Amino acid sequence: MANQIFDKEKKFHDQWASTIDVEGIKVQDYFEACTAPENRFILKHMGDITGKRLLDLGCGAGENSVYFAKKGAHCVAADYSPGMVEVAQKLAAANGVQIEGCTANAMALEFPDNTFDIVYASNLLHHLPDPKACIREMHRVLKPGGKACFWDPLKHNPVINVYRRIATSVRTEDEMPLDINIVNFVKSQFSTTTYDTFWLASLWIFLRFYLIEKVDPNQERYWKKIITEKARLEPEYRRLEKLDVILKKIPLMKRLAWNLAVVATKSI
Repeated sequence: MANQIFDKEKKFHDQWASTIDVEGIKVQDYFEACTAPENRFILKHMGDITGKRLLDLGCGAGENSVYFAKKGAHCVAADYSPGMVEVAQKLAAANGVQIEGCTANAMALEFPDNTFDIVYASNLLHHLPDPKACIREMHRVLKPGGKACFWDPLKHNPVINVYRRIATSVRTEDEMPLDINIVNFVKSQFSTTTYDTFWLASLWIFLRFYLIEKVDPNQERYWKKIITEKARLEPEYRRLEKLDVILKKIPLMKRLAWNLAVVATKSI
């Protein structure tokens, strides 16, 4: 079953990779845009990465690897999709940085123990049959004191779940958004764990795309659109983000957010 899922994921992402124009990717936006709160949170808790060996697990088009390489990290861009690894290397060349590229099964990494200072993964775990196996592998390949940083969608919000049922062409059918209790598992593996969730009231932007602007969710990936159109969305997003901060103080509201971001440190 796992092999069938991986084969479908590989086919889907190889096809997507064939459509990507690296010249149109603004790497910095994926980490510093107002509409990238998950990565802004991770950067805040990641610390200085200069000279650090970093594994970008599930690298996709390579925005993460290239961003970190520009900040001075030695990056390995790994993905199950060879097409995505190729795109990541093209993006690195277009940005004047060097990264290593390789294909990898995130649940069974071929790297030795204690190899990396940082393992970063964005939107990866919900594509895997066993996210906990990936978290264990992150822990294994990290050096003592190293950090695992990841963000992924949660399964609890009804608005996003309606979007998922509609946007079938831009998602794979086996995706399994995470239960927020995955945080408890991370805490059991790592010495310290910091996390937060994002997009509650701010999910109104998704509703506006669909209801008011009539953006077909099967033609445009909403989670890409919020980055590429950050300047247009910023005034509204900033107001909604302030409301999100208040909402998250209400018991059990964090679980209703769209995305979860985690930074966990391996014991020394």
